[in-house]
Order: sequence, then C-alpha cells, then structure tokens
Amino acid sequence: MKRWITIVAALLLGGCAAYSGHGLKPGVDRLEDVVRVMGQPAMRWQDADGAVQLAYPRGPMGFHTYMAHIGPDGKLQRVENVMDQASFARIQAGMSKAQVLRILGPSHPGWTDYFAARDELVWEWRYCDAWNDPARFDVLFDNSKETVRSTMSLTEAQKGLCGKGKCLCSR
Repeated sequence: MKRWITIVAALLLGGCAAYSGHGLKPGVDRLEDVVRVMGQPAMRWQDADGAVQLAYPRGPMGFHTYMAHIGPDGKLQRVENVMDQASFARIQAGMSKAQVLRILGPSHPGWTDYFAARDELVWEWRYCDAWNDPARFDVLFDNSKETVRSTMSLTEAQKGLCGKGKCLCSR
C-alpha cells in the first residue's frame, strides 16, 4: 500500500510540474522537451524565421493559459502565463481573431456567445484577478468584420457565478 501511495503521489506531483512547464530550462530545453513536459499544445504557430509559439490553455475551470516560445535555434526562450492584465491590455479594437488567439490562446468553446441583435461574437477566458478573485475576460467581436469591437472584465461574483460562499482563486 505504501508503494502505491508513493507512485500516485509522484504522478500527481509530476502532473503539477507539467501544468506550467516548471522545470523547463530556457536556452537549454528544446521543443520536444516542452511537449514531453507540458503535453500537446491546443494551438501552434510557426514564424517565418523558424520560431514557434505553443498555447496551453488550462481551462475551462483553470486560471491560466501558458504560452511557450521556442526560438529559431529550436531552444525554449520562455513559458509565460498570459491570463493577466498586461496581456489583456494588448487586445485593441480592430484586431483580428487570429491576433487575439496569438496573444491569449483559445477561449473555452462553451463560453462563446453570439448576440444577433448586435451581430456580436464574444469569446471568454477565466483568470485570477489582482485581488485573488476568479474573473472573466471577454473580447467582443464585430462578427461581420471579424475584428475586436471592445473588451470587458468582470469578477465571477459580479457575473453571479459564485453561488453560495466566497469565490476565491485556488493558487
């Protein structure tokens, strides 16, 4: 029984490390190492210079989307969580869906809404705000132009999604 508990604990700890790419070394690890540790990405982009970007959304109920950046030399440059105010501030009116995806990665399909009266498509991401409250970041697209119209952010409490009790992020 002790051996079984040890094996399960090791697997769980290994899974936690893979979640964020913890343990990967920039400048040392390669694309194969990132995929081995973090799994297959949800999206992948390749630049003309050979650089690669991989998206790892950890939703729908998680609070992170990690982007792994591999340089033209094939080595990991960095892994970063893009569910933060700095990344959200990069989303500007007029941007295309492809540009938004490159910054934030894919939103959860179940949280995509279309509002016919405004011809508006809304993508939504979950994140943990600066006060440790679960929140949602929305990008509202002009559906006919397929460009960003605006963005908004509300805590899950403001959206009425917390139910009974206090709503907190788990870190």
